[in-house]
Amino acid sequence: MIVIGAILLIIGLVLKIPILWTIGIIALAIGVVLLVAGALGHAVAGRRHWY
Repeated sequence: MIVIGAILLIIGLVLKIPILWTIGIIALAIGVVLLVAGALGHAVAGRRHWY
């Protein structure tokens, strides 16, 4: 999610498409929140461990 957000941000900035830039920020923020929640030991998407 973080990688997708970063890619959309870059594409949005290079091609000057504001909607891609906005979606990139949202995807990046969601990815960071999920990363922090997983790092703190909370279950993410109903799973406590990923195998």
